[in-house]
Amino acid sequence: MAFDLRRALLAKEEKDSARLMDFEFRQRARSFRLLAAILDIDPGMLGREIALHDDPAILDALANDLPISREDLALHYARCRAEAYRQLVGELGDPTPHRLG
Repeated sequence: MAFDLRRALLAKEEKDSARLMDFEFRQRARSFRLLAAILDIDPGMLGREIALHDDPAILDALANDLPISREDLALHYARCRAEAYRQLVGELGDPTPHRLG
């Protein structure tokens, strides 16, 4: 039985892709949960929105519904996204793919 390098590389790519997609989803969900805490709104509502809309659409809707400018909201979101990344790296490790060799 010979080692199949192609199959090993495809399996690695599949695992890396799944791990990165999982990390990205967790970061997105946590970012909006942190933002909800800052804005004092229901985090469950924002959790439902991430399944239906992209980030700019959610931020636009929040800016329309809340007494906060879109620029301030974007600044809060950027800080929440950075904090979510920091927290997740602490919990799960660095999401960047491991290099072969």
